[in-house]
Amino acid sequence: MKAVVYNGPRDVSVSEVPDARIEHPGDIVVRVTATNICGSDLHMYEGRTSFEPGRILGHEAMGEVVETGPAVSKVEVGDHVVLPFNIACGFCKQCERGLTNYCLTMQPEPALAGAAFGFAEMGPYAGGQAEYLRVPHGDFNALRLGEDAAARQNDYVMLADVFPTGYHATEMAGVKPGDQTLVLGAGPVGLMAAYSAVLKGAGRVWVADHQTDRLELAEHVGAIPIDTREQDPAEVVKEATLGLGADNGCECVGYQAHDPQGEEDAALTLNQLVDAVRFTGRIGVVGVFLPQDPGGKKAQNALEAKGRIPFDYGLMWFKGQSMGTGQAPVKRYNRALRDLIAGGVAEPSFLVSHQLPLDRAPAAYEKFDAREPGWTKVVLRPESAAA
Repeated sequence: MKAVVYNGPRDVSVSEVPDARIEHPGDIVVRVTATNICGSDLHMYEGRTSFEPGRILGHEAMGEVVETGPAVSKVEVGDHVVLPFNIACGFCKQCERGLTNYCLTMQPEPALAGAAFGFAEMGPYAGGQAEYLRVPHGDFNALRLGEDAAARQNDYVMLADVFPTGYHATEMAGVKPGDQTLVLGAGPVGLMAAYSAVLKGAGRVWVADHQTDRLELAEHVGAIPIDTREQDPAEVVKEATLGLGADNGCECVGYQAHDPQGEEDAALTLNQLVDAVRFTGRIGVVGVFLPQDPGGKKAQNALEAKGRIPFDYGLMWFKGQSMGTGQAPVKRYNRALRDLIAGGVAEPSFLVSHQLPLDRAPAAYEKFDAREPGWTKVVLRPESAAA
């Protein structure tokens, strides 16, 4: 089968690899019909993680079940399913608590927790940017879709990661109806966080970024754009709230945050939120931060390369703020979000800027990584032979 293979920093290819197959009685094999390029993929693409050459990229995928293991009893061949990027067992201590993002069974390293498709430090599992994908514990991990699955793939594929992740940011931040919420980062996850806050009934939602096309999308979903090339997000929000600040904030950028001039600062967005969110407010951090950043010393400093950043903890403590962090437990949200899509309440496909065949993945990575105007979300179609 064909798959997007990582060869080294900023070098990916579409190559022939061994076919996905049943390896455990609870596995299923899915013929991938839609798979996204995620901003998190760029950390690996750029060589800023320990992702090994030769591995298959991609953790956002949906498709049709073509094979099931003998222990699979719920999912059937022919079902259309979307897969959470978290690979979970469903029965360990963490999964029983709904923390499928930190499954203890599927992570082979005993000192770690959490597994994912095609992701650094999260197990050996192949990614979903491929024609076929093996899904462990298929009954638990696969979310079945309705009759409109094939026609609305651009909506449903967002349930693999970005929609639940954006929603998770608002959950950790405690966004409630009437709240005033600041989202830093207008990439796909930041836009989904803003969209989720709007769906929850937030009174005002600001989105800060320095990419014009992304800010336009934020405005499209009812948020107030802040162009960081011209304005300080904290000052804008405090001016609009009598100096008090936002009720809550969502960090959707991560450790490669950089200013409009391109200078990296891993603490930039965290410190902006501490400044911008009111006393006793809450902050949800879903942007990726890692304990080891192979490219961090060159891009920033030696401490940043070890995940140690100059964070304004004193101000956060003084303001009595609280912060939630980490990857999203997708299964906690994906069923409810699926039903919002099915009912016509949510249409996360507004993100999609490009639909391309799998063979064009290398060029798509290059353009998405360069933040070229108009490249906000790429959906790859393994079945497609033309753009």
